[in-house]
Amino acid sequence: MSLTSAHRTVLLREAIKALAVGPSGFYVDATFGRGGHSRAILESLGPEGRLLALDRDPQAIAAAREIRDRRFMAIHRPFAELAAAARESGFSAVDGVLLDIGVSSPQIDDATRGFSFRFDAPLDMRMDTTQGETAASFLATADVQEITEVIKNYGEERFAFQIAKKIVAARGERPLATTHQLAALVREAVRTREPGQDPATRTFQALRIHVNQELDQLALALSQALELLKVGGRLVVISFHSLEDRIVKRFMREQSSDNLPKHLPLRSSELPLPCLRLIGKPVKASNEEVAANPRARSAVMRVAERLAGDAQRRAA
Repeated sequence: MSLTSAHRTVLLREAIKALAVGPSGFYVDATFGRGGHSRAILESLGPEGRLLALDRDPQAIAAAREIRDRRFMAIHRPFAELAAAARESGFSAVDGVLLDIGVSSPQIDDATRGFSFRFDAPLDMRMDTTQGETAASFLATADVQEITEVIKNYGEERFAFQIAKKIVAARGERPLATTHQLAALVREAVRTREPGQDPATRTFQALRIHVNQELDQLALALSQALELLKVGGRLVVISFHSLEDRIVKRFMREQSSDNLPKHLPLRSSELPLPCLRLIGKPVKASNEEVAANPRARSAVMRVAERLAGDAQRRAA
C-alpha cells in the first residue's frame, strides 16, 4: 500500500486557494504529512516554480520520496527550523508558507506510534522517532506537580492533579509503558466527562503536545515564516484545537496592527507599520467534508498576507 493512500488532507481546496499559488512562485509546505497539500501546490506551479517541504516525522519524509518532480525538495526538519531549512535549500524569500498543525491521521492510526489509546502500544508519542524523550520516559521521572501542569495546561483537564497522583502512585508498583496502561489509570481518576469523549482524550493530547513541544515550535515557525515571506506572500495556517488556534490568532492580529497603546504621544508617521494583512475570516471545513472525514470537524484555517512593514518607511 502507498504511504499516502489512507490519508485525507483537510481543507485542501481552501488552502491552495488561500495560498494564491503563482506558476513561478516559491512555496514552503512546512508540514508535509502525506503530501496532499504539496501535490496540489505542484499541480498549480509552472516549470519555474519551486516547492520545499519539511516534516519532522521520518515516515512522512519516506512518503515525500514518492514524489518525483525536479521542482520539489523535501527535508527532514521540524517547522521550528523553517528559516534555516529554507536558506540551506536556496529559498531566500518565498511567495507562500503553509502550516497544517498537529498530529496527522497516519500518526494516530499507526498503533506503534503510541498516539492513540485505541491500540495497546508503547507509550512513545514522538513525531520524530529518531530523537527526543518519549511520553513513557517523561512519566517515569516527572513529579506530581510537573505532570499536573502538563496535563492541565496542554490538555485543559480539570482533573489533572488527580491523574498525576494516580500516575506517580502506579509507577511505584510497575513501569508505565503502554497506552492502555495510561488510559486505564486516567479513567480511574476521571469519573465524569463530556458525552462522547473518552476520559483519556485530554491527557493523551497534553502529553503529545509536551513531548513534541508543539506550541513552542508553532510560535517559532510563525515568526520565521513572517521573515521568509516576500511582500504579497501568503501565510496559511490550519490548526485543530484551541491552544494552537489561539497562538495563530494572536500572532496574526499583533502583526497586522501597530501593536502600541493608543495614548502614546506619537505621530501617525512614527508608528510602526503592520507586517501582515488579514485575509478573510477563519475558514472551517464544510459539512460535506466533515461527513466524509470527521477529523476535519475542529480544523480552523487562518490566512494573512505579508506587507512591507517598516521596510516600506525606511525605503521612502
